[in-house]
Amino acid sequence: MTGKEQLVLTFNAGSSTIKYGLFDCASGSPVHIGGGIVDLRREPLMLHMREGAVIDDIALNAPLTDDLHEVIEEVLSCLGEHFPLDGLLAVGHRVVHGGDRFSGPVRIDDENLLAMEALVPLAPLHQPHNLQLVHALRHLRPELVQTASFDTAFHRSQSDLVRHFAIPAELFDDGVKRYGFHGLSYKYIANRLAELEPTLAQGRVVAAHLGSGASLCGMEGGKSRDSSMGFSTIDGLPMATRCGALDPGVILHLLKQRQMPLGDVEDMLYHRSGLLGLSGISADCRDLLESGAPAAHHAVAYFALQVARQTTALATTIGGLDAVIFTAGIGEHQPPVRAAVCRHLAWLGVELDEAANMANATRIHAPSSKVAVLVIPTDEEQVIADEAFSTCRIPAPCLN
Repeated sequence: MTGKEQLVLTFNAGSSTIKYGLFDCASGSPVHIGGGIVDLRREPLMLHMREGAVIDDIALNAPLTDDLHEVIEEVLSCLGEHFPLDGLLAVGHRVVHGGDRFSGPVRIDDENLLAMEALVPLAPLHQPHNLQLVHALRHLRPELVQTASFDTAFHRSQSDLVRHFAIPAELFDDGVKRYGFHGLSYKYIANRLAELEPTLAQGRVVAAHLGSGASLCGMEGGKSRDSSMGFSTIDGLPMATRCGALDPGVILHLLKQRQMPLGDVEDMLYHRSGLLGLSGISADCRDLLESGAPAAHHAVAYFALQVARQTTALATTIGGLDAVIFTAGIGEHQPPVRAAVCRHLAWLGVELDEAANMANATRIHAPSSKVAVLVIPTDEEQVIADEAFSTCRIPAPCLN
């Protein structure tokens, strides 16, 4: 470091959007100063930029290419008009899969990049988008330090007993095991809960990351002990378009008896199931809550039941339940969904304060509730920035 660097840029890449955040580290820790999203579905491409209270929508001229070089170059140019990007300390990336190799954030060098690319078969719909940006920035700004923060790393504290499937044991050694995802979100929630309720944070907590992607994490003392997502990002809870836990016999039936092409089955499980598949109306929970259609009500009711069912399963692993934490888009902003989940958990002594729940308050449990219920907004970009900053200060990779 030369001493002038004070900004960290974070990227969270998906198939149709690229989220970014900018953080000022001059105070000794990353402070969020701006962010936004690039919508790759718009024509022309659109950069939605936030700088404090100012919001700009900027049409991009760059063509959308497979390598994203021109798009990222124009995005950096736009950001450079608002922020001193010559002071970039690092660029931090969310990388979905770290396998068993990565137990924490790393600087992205040639060796680590090859290791992340080798994990693409474990997350074929997510990992390539994450690494696409790494390659684009290497091409455009090879001098920049880049770091990776892994969604699987937080769950490395789970035991092998939890991580095994009841299939031939040699497959476990070949990487067929439960990994868990949304780890950046859960790391943030664990740290934030420790600030808000330090005693509770040392207890047995189930955090519910409920968004277009959804999962649960059972934590004990702030450490992951179990999760609803396992080997892949379609496991566990039903999601916006992903099916969640499914009898594998259904897949065998579709392939063998109905002779569905493998690609069609994969597309159905990832893109045509979940809330969209159940309702036939929308993948967006907000649309379903506003709809009067019975199918919309059924989809939301099914989702809430599965959240509650799998919450109690994780409570078994951690030996009880002191708190339930709701986070992410649905968890933070949909009181009817939270209420429906908690009604299913009433037998455990869960009681909501109806007014607090409707107000999206932080603490939404009634005074008589035997289990605390909180709403804590998540911030994955903050975790990426914190990890990028700490990794650059102590650049040794964290490998197993």
